[in-house]
Amino acid sequence: MRADTWHLTEDVDEFLTRAGDFLRSRPGPHVMPLTWAARLRARGVAALCTEPPVFGVLERAGEVHAVFFRLPPRALGLTPLTPEQADSLAARLAAAGHALPAVSADHGTAAAFAEAWQRHTGTTPELRDVRLCLYGLGTLTPPEPLPAGRGRVLGEQDLQQAVFWCGEFARAVGEDVSIDADTWAGTRYADKRYTLWETPDGTPVSIAGMNPLFGGQIQVDIVYTPAHLRGHGYAGAVVAEVSRAALAAGARDVVLFADRSNPTSNALYQRLGYRLLADWAVYEFEGPAASSG
Repeated sequence: MRADTWHLTEDVDEFLTRAGDFLRSRPGPHVMPLTWAARLRARGVAALCTEPPVFGVLERAGEVHAVFFRLPPRALGLTPLTPEQADSLAARLAAAGHALPAVSADHGTAAAFAEAWQRHTGTTPELRDVRLCLYGLGTLTPPEPLPAGRGRVLGEQDLQQAVFWCGEFARAVGEDVSIDADTWAGTRYADKRYTLWETPDGTPVSIAGMNPLFGGQIQVDIVYTPAHLRGHGYAGAVVAEVSRAALAAGARDVVLFADRSNPTSNALYQRLGYRLLADWAVYEFEGPAASSG
């Protein structure tokens, strides 16, 4: 083995054996590989991938320094890389004939890889319009006063409610996905626990979900309030409720993503005690080494 090399595998268990300690050492920035590796183990390759997955571990003198993951047709996901590490990965994947639709990572890493991929393959990178901020929870500070009402956890008997609200969220953020009772089990929404904020008369007005506990971390995902109900504090109340539930479930770290262009949601999460961990970006590729995704 060279002193500094990428080890590639299609086996998620081998990947986690090599990189698990590294991923758990910084669960915030590593939220995506932790989440998708656990999801793949739970649901299987056929449920999540159109082709075999690929995982990579960058090792130097037996120590892990970075990882990547690719679950076709989804984007390439990266932990933080230096420009030199991004270039070595782009060269390795290009030489192996990989085609990529996009790369998703912290902004500096995504930009470095996009430039390297263009050099090695001739594809044209384009920064996706929607930019995200990754937040980690410090000290939870629930809003005072809370809006009238209460939080209610959705159970298996509430599948229709969950399907409806997740469908509304997906349409609001422009996800190209069909969500109904028949397709639910195959979507990324099926493995979350959801909480609704309801007014005193039982009317649901806002929803937040959270992923299962992975590597000591829980990601809050999704958060949605219909446009005509915003401005009443419902989102703050339901996110505080879900954040508290995540801590009670044993999470050492609680994270969430927010649309960077939405000052209202970013300010809300900061008031609740969330602190910025990273700016996130997605570059899409067009050209000979791009694939649909």
